[in-house]
Amino acid sequence: MDKDISPVETDNHCSGSMDDSESNLASAPEEGGCTACGVSLEPMDHISDEPNHKLIDFTRRLWVSLAAAIPLLILTMGPLIGLPFRDWLGEPTARLTEFLLATPVVLWAGLPFFKRGWKSLTNRLNMWTLIMLGVGAAYGYSVIALFFPALFPASLQDASGHVPVYFEAAVVIVALIFVGQILELRARDRVGDAIRALLDLAPKTARRITSEGEEQDAPLSQIIKGDRLRVRPGDHVPVDGIVLEGTSFVDESLITGEPLPVEKQAGDRVTSGTVNQNGSLIIKAEKVGHETMLSQIVDMVAKAQRSRAAIQSLADRVAAYFVPTVVAIALLAFSIWLWVGPAPSLSFALIAAVSVLIIACPCSLGLATPMSIMTATGRGAQLGILIKDAEALELMADVDTLVIDKTGTLTEGRPRLSDIISLNGFNDKKLLSLAASLEQGSEHPLAEAIVEAAKSNKAKLAKLETFKSITGQGVTGVISGKTVGLGNRALMENLGIDLGGSSKKADQLSLKGKTAIYVAVDGHVAGLIALSDPIKYNAREAIQELRSSGLNIIMATGDNAKTAQSIANQLGIDDIRANLLPEDKAALVDELHKAGRKVVMAGDGVNDAPALASADVGIAMSTGADVAVESAGITLLKGDIAGIMKARKLARATMRNIKQNLFFAFIYNSLGVPIAAGILYPLLGVLLSPMLAAAAMSLSSVSVITNALRLRKAKL
Repeated sequence: MDKDISPVETDNHCSGSMDDSESNLASAPEEGGCTACGVSLEPMDHISDEPNHKLIDFTRRLWVSLAAAIPLLILTMGPLIGLPFRDWLGEPTARLTEFLLATPVVLWAGLPFFKRGWKSLTNRLNMWTLIMLGVGAAYGYSVIALFFPALFPASLQDASGHVPVYFEAAVVIVALIFVGQILELRARDRVGDAIRALLDLAPKTARRITSEGEEQDAPLSQIIKGDRLRVRPGDHVPVDGIVLEGTSFVDESLITGEPLPVEKQAGDRVTSGTVNQNGSLIIKAEKVGHETMLSQIVDMVAKAQRSRAAIQSLADRVAAYFVPTVVAIALLAFSIWLWVGPAPSLSFALIAAVSVLIIACPCSLGLATPMSIMTATGRGAQLGILIKDAEALELMADVDTLVIDKTGTLTEGRPRLSDIISLNGFNDKKLLSLAASLEQGSEHPLAEAIVEAAKSNKAKLAKLETFKSITGQGVTGVISGKTVGLGNRALMENLGIDLGGSSKKADQLSLKGKTAIYVAVDGHVAGLIALSDPIKYNAREAIQELRSSGLNIIMATGDNAKTAQSIANQLGIDDIRANLLPEDKAALVDELHKAGRKVVMAGDGVNDAPALASADVGIAMSTGADVAVESAGITLLKGDIAGIMKARKLARATMRNIKQNLFFAFIYNSLGVPIAAGILYPLLGVLLSPMLAAAAMSLSSVSVITNALRLRKAKL
């Protein structure tokens, strides 16, 4: 199928703020970025299968940065732990080596950062401003100190006349920022996966029947309204249409989410993307291309995903004040030292300004969120909770309403035998044996559940002598000389069988959301067999815990109201929305948003994908459809819904951790900036050197990393 199944228009978007984490520092491209914050604006006019060239490029730049940072740290920090490499090289050679290692990192690898920082000067100061100034100041200062040491006061020179250099600070800043860059880009690279998964549901060709009766495969883009198409067993239905000939069962879980395939015959409608199971159908195309239901689902998912604005995070709000304040302090310190400082005043002014910019450089801020997210995702994975991105965790911490699908989420999504009611002298095992023996010849989706139940109960299956399927009613046959019928009330009436009190029992089963099937033997009712989609073993406890945590719970399902009410009663859910199509579920989420709710949606089917994408947070069962998983921000392994509560607890713990990290990221800078500017010099004669500024900057990064690692032991 052509990749333009959905008319997704270009929609570059941004909230005018930086993302909530290293995404602040990771999302801005060289061109096409938000003029306010540098966040990249994503064109959504197509879904490309091409590799992410920016991710490839930044990965290459990261490796270059690391290749320089490691030997630089060994050279500069090695003497502190007894490594003799600097002594072996000699101080002049070691300093020149530092320059040679740092130069390609600053002038090539870090070039995108300088471009963004330069843009920020003409648009709005942001964290890229400090990164540009911090890296530039550390490198520029070191170059001057290396080649022109005489410009600096004697108090800064060692016995050999050398002035300390800080090439490693510039390189480490670049490397740390690239770590966050790549984490963010990898998450953003998955944005189109949900669309691709939906596109894969549609076949690339359709089997068209010509006016002469010949059949040929044609590209789906060439199919027009009115064409007659053959849909063979196992094929996906290519377009929305109406059945002209044939009888079959079609898996419509794409639309309804329900596990039982629906019987189709002449006059029934079929939907693109659904799966024909057994019989061959001839259909007439009624909606093609962008008009099909599948295309509409694609469009809804695409719009929902691209409509999310960047989150106005705490880091962004602090940066709005912090960045211009730091720049102003650096300029003020330079000016004051230049005007009233001791000789050589220019040297002292330069040292003070550089120290301010180095200590304020936000490399720890670049780690504050990514480190917490990395640790939290690892902790989540241990618990069977897969987290796609930082946004999902941030929003999950604040949700107040849970919209949850029924089939495959609260229930197992697979019909099983639930009741056997024997009548007129038959016992349960004999009744099950007869039913399963007859269903051996049936292609009905419930047949498998009956046969499987018989095998589990070790009921023997007799040889089927004759078999007949009656469309819309059930099946009949002869087993060991007995005429057996299995089906609904219409079949019993057709066979002229008096139901007696069994009809009341069937009604009672239906009220419980179960499918009741009559079994008749030699013209008399032998009993009833009921099938149901069982509730997951821990669903009730999970729902109770979620409600106790303050979540408002709504069950949304494509199933009928009677079945939905039965399941809701067992789980203690009061708010039920039944008979919902995919667009109805998405509309429900939008309705809740308009009411001021923060919504988490949990589901497992293709029909849940638009709602999963529209919700603040989508939670998918890994046992469900691929597109549901791709549309969601969080995936629960093995479909364990108890993971919803664990995910919420993890999200809250992570957000607390991130706020702590942001505190650590700023506190050293905030305390060190005035000292670096020289506020203590008039009183104590103390001027913070760039070396101590670089050490304080590193200490804040260590604090952030150490704090983030505490999430590994978070109790959930």
